[in-house]
Amino acid sequence: MTDTAFKTLFSPLDLGPFSVPNRLIMGSMHTGLEESPKHFDRLAGFFRQRAKGGAALIITGGVSPTEAGRAMPGGAAMLTEADAETHRVIPQAVHAEGGRICLQLLHTGRYGFHPQIVSSTAAQAPISPFPPKALSGDEIKTEIEGFARAAQLAEKAGYDGIEIMGSEGYFINQFTSPALNDRDDEWGGSAENRQRLAIEIVRAIKVAVSEKFLLIFRLSLLDLVPGGTPWAEVEDLAHRLIDEGVHVLNSGIGWHESRVPTIASMVPPAAFREATARLRSTVNVPVAVTNRINMPEQAEQLLQDGTADLITMARPWLADADWGQKAEQAQSDSINTCIGCNQACLDHIFVGKPVTCLVNPYALQEDRLSRAAAQAPRKVAVIGGGVAGLSAAVELAERGHSVHLYEQSDRLGGQFLLAARVPGKEDYSHTLRYYEQRLGALGVTVHLGTTVTASQLSDEGIAEVVLATGVRPRVPELPGIDHPMVVRYDELLRGEATPADRIAVMGAGGIGFDVCEYLLHADAPVSGTDDFLDHWGIDASGDSAGGLTQSHPRHARRDITLCQRSDSKPGKSLGKTTGWIHRLQLRMGGVNHLTGIQYERIDDAGLWYRDPAGELHTLAVDQVVLCAGQLSETTLRDSLTDAGLTVHTIGGADKAAELDAKRAIRQGVEVAVALSA
Repeated sequence: MTDTAFKTLFSPLDLGPFSVPNRLIMGSMHTGLEESPKHFDRLAGFFRQRAKGGAALIITGGVSPTEAGRAMPGGAAMLTEADAETHRVIPQAVHAEGGRICLQLLHTGRYGFHPQIVSSTAAQAPISPFPPKALSGDEIKTEIEGFARAAQLAEKAGYDGIEIMGSEGYFINQFTSPALNDRDDEWGGSAENRQRLAIEIVRAIKVAVSEKFLLIFRLSLLDLVPGGTPWAEVEDLAHRLIDEGVHVLNSGIGWHESRVPTIASMVPPAAFREATARLRSTVNVPVAVTNRINMPEQAEQLLQDGTADLITMARPWLADADWGQKAEQAQSDSINTCIGCNQACLDHIFVGKPVTCLVNPYALQEDRLSRAAAQAPRKVAVIGGGVAGLSAAVELAERGHSVHLYEQSDRLGGQFLLAARVPGKEDYSHTLRYYEQRLGALGVTVHLGTTVTASQLSDEGIAEVVLATGVRPRVPELPGIDHPMVVRYDELLRGEATPADRIAVMGAGGIGFDVCEYLLHADAPVSGTDDFLDHWGIDASGDSAGGLTQSHPRHARRDITLCQRSDSKPGKSLGKTTGWIHRLQLRMGGVNHLTGIQYERIDDAGLWYRDPAGELHTLAVDQVVLCAGQLSETTLRDSLTDAGLTVHTIGGADKAAELDAKRAIRQGVEVAVALSA
């Protein structure tokens, strides 16, 4: 075993059919490539890189065992010998690196997005536009046969095992949980009957596969929906599954329709670990813990304190393919850490786009973005130390260019530095730590507190400039905009302005919501796991049915009003998978909303505005925070081009509308690729 600071994390474990050299599972996540065999080589390369990077066991994105279980028309499924043959390239790629890989069998049930969906009952899911068909007893048996056939095909394809998705509100969970299953036949009613589907699926699979085939069951420990599964039933099902031959239990937390955040950035590390620890204390097979674990220190502690035997992480492997190798070599600072933003992974899936990663644009784009060394290394200046400039500087240096990075302020980070001050976005500081570590390791010359000129660059022999000077807040033309009560969002987040008691936030985009979050918790912070659970009404012990209990939201002592000129829903531009959380968070905290208004003026009385009917009102406030958009900061561009320098503009300097870190970081990579060709 390699000498490492994380000795438990990198100790071997016997899973039954085989052993793994460490405790790291790359958890299941849909990539958007599973639906087309023409992308399987690309998917195989993606998994191969993660196996090489230290993931001992990989679980694929969900693949349906039946036609009815597909996530969408044409959704990924394992139904035929031909399907098994096309999959073969994936386990072969992982095995070439000494890794192991399991196929996740995911029947979506009523969560599917097609008219042929089925479930325990005909109750329509709030997240699907289609009502499901309630299956008859014979039809249920047909679905069970589909699971067994799919598992058999997975073994033929070369997979080392399967994970049965029995959590997150999908098909099996729709039977096991009393929150939905109201049947009165042998598949409903008592706990034993509701669990029958899960048990029969495992029995059928065990007959269909060999003894060396690993069987993981993802068990819903906390449904996090009203009327969810009581803990006694969770524990009973776990024991019954083990008796039937399940080798490993993976933790499932929350249904997709739950109104509780489970994987977004504001969720503390391993916030639901108590449920996993409770399960592990009662079973005799390895148990995996999951949800918001992104650093090796966290993982090691969870293993040492007996919470679990295995660590399941999905998105952290998107953010850094070498997560495991770096951890084993005690190089935590060099890990490009997942920040839980969902912007390029889950948000992409829900709009039909392939997955990548905000902090790692290479994820699933390795075939398009070359990491080859520059054919003709150059001396390049990067102006601006936000994430666009940091990305460009690191990527240019990785390819052998001599890079000078100039930042006008005394700190690197730009808008990310401000974002990290917003409660729930503290992990954004990890990205800045990663870039600063890489700058040092690659020998990039960093000039802080420096305003550079074209003549200086020319004198230093620099001909190529990456302009990443970012944005400046837009100050609207409005009578009284220079009143002392008016502050910009950046001044507030940097601590240059003190929050008042009555505040109007002008602008309901992403920054307006961030400012409200900042103000909301300035006096009543949600700090740590206990506060988070109490705030959202989560009983992680499982004593309350489904893991829900009375919530105790933190209310701001301030009177906060979020204002917008548009009459659309506040936060319309927020991410699809996280926007609901931010809207609910503000509502729980008592933030007021004004929509469809026209600003008139600001004076000692406060903010004057006209409502949609044209009537004039005064919002009596002591402070107005400007979150009214941004303007590209391109002051240097003309002087640079006039001096004959070649300028490549990226990030906010290129396009300021709705700050987009995903685009900014990707453009940093792309400009490095272009200059290295």
